[in-house]
Amino acid sequence: MSFDDLGINPALSKVLAAQGITSPFPIQTATLPDAISGRDVLGRGQTGSGKTLAFGLAMLTRLAGRRAKPHQPLGLVLAPTRELAMQIQDSLSPLMAAVNLKSRLIAGGMPYGQQIQALRSGVPILIATPGRLIDLMERGDVRLGSTEIVVLDEADQMADMGFLPAMKQILDTCKSGGQRLLFSATLDKGVGRLVNAYLREPVDHSVDTGQATVSTMDHHVLVVHPEDRDAVIAQISARQGRTLIFARTKHGADKLAKKIAAQGVPVGALHGGKTQATRTRTLKDFKTGTIRTLVATNVAARGIHVDDISLVVHFDAPTDPKDYLHRAGRTARAGESGTVVTMTAPRQQRTVQHMTDRCGVKPVVTRVRPSSSELVTITGSREPSGRPWVATSPDVKKRNPSRKTRDGQRPRSSQGSARGRRAATPTSRKRNKHVKAATSS
Repeated sequence: MSFDDLGINPALSKVLAAQGITSPFPIQTATLPDAISGRDVLGRGQTGSGKTLAFGLAMLTRLAGRRAKPHQPLGLVLAPTRELAMQIQDSLSPLMAAVNLKSRLIAGGMPYGQQIQALRSGVPILIATPGRLIDLMERGDVRLGSTEIVVLDEADQMADMGFLPAMKQILDTCKSGGQRLLFSATLDKGVGRLVNAYLREPVDHSVDTGQATVSTMDHHVLVVHPEDRDAVIAQISARQGRTLIFARTKHGADKLAKKIAAQGVPVGALHGGKTQATRTRTLKDFKTGTIRTLVATNVAARGIHVDDISLVVHFDAPTDPKDYLHRAGRTARAGESGTVVTMTAPRQQRTVQHMTDRCGVKPVVTRVRPSSSELVTITGSREPSGRPWVATSPDVKKRNPSRKTRDGQRPRSSQGSARGRRAATPTSRKRNKHVKAATSS
């Protein structure tokens, strides 16, 4: 079956064909006819199953060529994280252009001004995170009374993050009788009640279970002595191919990334403590191959949608089966093969086994040492160079002394003017000391 057979706008089919996408995934085949006809849809499937195009193609087909009034979008996609919202935007933007539609990313960590300006000019589709969207609603910059189509992507993760009240508030504000498309891996954490309250006779399509049954995904548990953990993870990180490593905490992710970089492996760290600019740059470097190893916390478990991640490593084993499944879902996407490795100490082996049993996973358990043949066979590990790798920051720009500002003056140095430097004499320091003492008394 082709995309044309599913009823999408022909202009969208042409864009997909140009991208080499000609055969729909099962979730798309199942949901698109109902979603295009205007039915409410409940789509259940693991990440990587093609849900973005499933709801995106339906929304774009139904809204093709429509114009929105200022502050009144026609369609809304809600996502739990900035990274996921950004990737939805990136995936759908080429398709929107083909049907004369525009969208705006509404997420925290970004300037309000550009978002508000876009809303004033009238934008048909918003791709948003709940927190920033409600901020703009309360400011009066967004009015959802005309919003006909609402998509809740990764609804269970939004509930896990405490956004269930926000989702209800947003849905209560949207156009009565509009279409609701909800996509979720599970229906726990109140998501089932959300479905019952806000979806009208939804068509239920489920293409995956809540267990890791992907046939192209291999699962392994590596039993590693604590004194060998750093050497083993460094060798895994030096492998060929894109590798995603999960750590439990922000501090742990930063610390591990520094250790890996010290062994000569280009690596980045991604977690909620990073600025949005840093997170965006790190994810871009990972996508483009500037770095091929990324250390992340659970903030990335569903927020990272990067092709060709061939190995996922649980450096810190998850305790929740859902965390395991969401992390594992970063590999073996779109029919590709992948490997999931969980590192554990001998004493924690039984705990990890209990967790994988609850996931429906039967991993191969192997004891490994640094440079062991078993480690190489399972992960493709290699010996790192040992020459420390240092990231170059694009934020650091060379100063051009000859550059002038608009008023024709040379810009001040960030280290201060010559006058400012001359002022830093022993006499001035003594005078500044007295001034500081006087003002603090």
